[in-house]
Formats: sequence, C-alpha cells, structure tokens
Amino acid sequence: MSAPAGATVFVMSDALGETAELVARAAASQFDGGGLVLKRFPFVHSEEAVHGVVAEAAAAGAAIVYTLIQPLLRSCMQDAARRAGVPAVDVMGPVIDAIASASHGQPRLEPGLVHRLDADYFRRVEAIEFAVRYDDGRDPRGLERADVVLIGVSRSSKTPVSMYLANRQFKVANVPLVPEVEVPPELFDVPLRKVVGLTINPGQLRDIRLERLRAIGLPPEASYGELGRITQELRYAQQVFARVGCPVIDVSNKAVEETATKVMELVNAGGRGGSSEGV
Repeated sequence: MSAPAGATVFVMSDALGETAELVARAAASQFDGGGLVLKRFPFVHSEEAVHGVVAEAAAAGAAIVYTLIQPLLRSCMQDAARRAGVPAVDVMGPVIDAIASASHGQPRLEPGLVHRLDADYFRRVEAIEFAVRYDDGRDPRGLERADVVLIGVSRSSKTPVSMYLANRQFKVANVPLVPEVEVPPELFDVPLRKVVGLTINPGQLRDIRLERLRAIGLPPEASYGELGRITQELRYAQQVFARVGCPVIDVSNKAVEETATKVMELVNAGGRGGSSEGV
C-alpha cells in the first residue's frame, strides 16, 4: 500500500504541535512510496484561527491532525472540519477524556504543559551537574556562570544547600574558606547579588567536625576538630565576608531547607537584607 504522492497533513496545536506531528509521521511510516508534506500551525488560540486553518486545508486537500486542549476549540475544530469535509484527527482530546474518566479527576486544560515539565526537568539536571562540577571550589571558572555562589568554612552546609538549590534549578558554585588558602580572585568579580556567606556557631561546628573525623577513622585530636582552629577559621571567614561585602546567614541549628530558602530570598532580593553575624 502506498500513500498518494504529495499527501498533505496540517498539524495544528495550541502549543508547539510536536505531539501531533510525531503521530502524523508515525502514521505516515505505515505507507510505502509517496511522500508526505507536513505543515505545522502552532499556538492556535482562537476560533477564527481554527476556521482559517480548516479553510486552508480544504483548499489544499489536506488532512488535519491536531492537539487542542481547550474543549471549546476542540468542538469548534470538529464542527468546522465536518462542515468543510476535511479529514481531522483529534490526538489529545480522547486521551484526556479517558484519563479524566478513569481517575475521576479534572484536567488542568493548560496548553504546552508537557514541554514546560520537560524544560524544568532538564534545567534541574543541568543545575545539579553544575553544582557537582563546581563544588568545594574545584574550578573557579564556574563562579562567573553561577546563579549563586556560597562561601564559608568546611562543614558549614555549603554542599547540601547547593544541592537543594540545584533541585530548584539554581546553578550554584561554592568556595571553601581556609586561612592558608587564598580566595580565588574570580570571587571578587562575581556580582554581589549572587554571593552569600554561611557561618555557624563554633561549638556546633566542632561537634559536626568531630563526627566527620570519626566517620573517616581519624582521631578527634586532629586540628580539624579543635575549637581554637575552628574559631580561627570562622574569624577568617568573617574577614572574607566583609571584603566581599556579601550577606551572611548563620546556619546554626537550621535545616538545609531553611537555609536554602533564605539564600533564595537574598538572591531574589538582589543580595539585600543579609546580616553579618559575629563569631
């Protein structure tokens, strides 16, 4: 069996029309021989536009494959195609109706949702990959590309907050502050509205670090867990915060979600509203 040479299908949608085009191409693959001409009409949102496409299809001898979410437009399309004698296939409507019946739920009736969900998913994946790549100051070149830059001493929640924000589609880089290590000069080129400092109570940080030392099999006497060393690091961090001029969040006794929410508030407010809290 072969399709007539030059068979034409109009793809009409209130979004991009990719779903209807995919179905049309899949159906056309069942025919040997003749070619298929596809013409896409995306973002159709009015009855006038529907009538215009139907009239053009009738003149061209084309069939219409469509995805229209709004019931009124679907009804208009069905009526107009019937009157014009144009073969028309509703790809989305019957499936929505079937799911609504089976789930006893109501559809949202918002065009293009699947593409928005796909876009959100890929932005989230990209942000997570970014957070992993530029975690712990691994590559300062990421600072200029980041939506948020977190700075603070080791174990001040930089990484978990970065990952939480990445799941909210923020590209986050974080930089550890160590007295013996120079701060990357790229940090001072980052717009201030993107930089947030994280600090923590010395006693709480000591408890966290001692637990970390135990987890990796090191003795608690290591300088990493000494209160004097911790206090020195936190004071140095405060000096860096002051040099950068960034807002500072005290993460002591705060859940990661709470800290991340505060970071988002500061970034969305352009870096205003932060406070430097003494060590």
